[in-house]
Amino acid sequence: MWDKPRVLNWIANFLNALAAVMFLYGLVYVVVHLPIFPLKEVRVEGQLEHVTREQIKLIVDRHLQGNFFTVDVVKARDSFQKLPWARKVSVRKRWPDKLEVVVEEQKELARWGNIALVNTYGELFHAASDSDLPVFYGPGDGVKEVAQYYGKYSQILAGVNGMRIAQLALTPRRAWQIKTDKGLVIELGREQMEERLQKFAGAYSQTLGGLKVGISYADLRYPNGFAVRKPEVAVPKRETGAA
Repeated sequence: MWDKPRVLNWIANFLNALAAVMFLYGLVYVVVHLPIFPLKEVRVEGQLEHVTREQIKLIVDRHLQGNFFTVDVVKARDSFQKLPWARKVSVRKRWPDKLEVVVEEQKELARWGNIALVNTYGELFHAASDSDLPVFYGPGDGVKEVAQYYGKYSQILAGVNGMRIAQLALTPRRAWQIKTDKGLVIELGREQMEERLQKFAGAYSQTLGGLKVGISYADLRYPNGFAVRKPEVAVPKRETGAA
């Protein structure tokens, strides 16, 4: 090989090119790590009601280390994403010294039993809320389905004296049950749920709502109508005295 000038020239050129690349890499590495490109501003945007200034400051102090070039935007995004009320986070750099963070907050729709909260996308998330929210029950794969039907059923019942859903349950056999804020339990069953509820809402507005005695239970699972039940009235026991 040593008597082949062309091969030797190729090797020499390759080594020179490799050395130049390594030198440039080292130079760039040193330059970007110099404290001459500091992050001067972290701008957090979004309609924030639950994410606090203190939480943001804590993340900035702990996780946004380095300068404009070395700060890890993926790590920064993951840090903000861990906030209980953060649903979606995007992070990007803005030359020469800014970092923009956009936070989409969770919007609570209901409670999933006593386990978690449900957002408006039908997703579970874990956070503390003191809001007066309806409670959903159902199988683990039914969260989105319950959230979707909650909107449909709520719209139908809203025309019945502003009746609101306090609880909505979906059984493993996909049967539905509603409990309203007035304590009325409505059995919808597994078929034609919206149609049945529409008929009941119409009948309630025209006749049942005008009754002086309230209704505690309505079974809509009949093919041609529904059954209702009045609240049970406790009959006081008659006292007996000694003769």
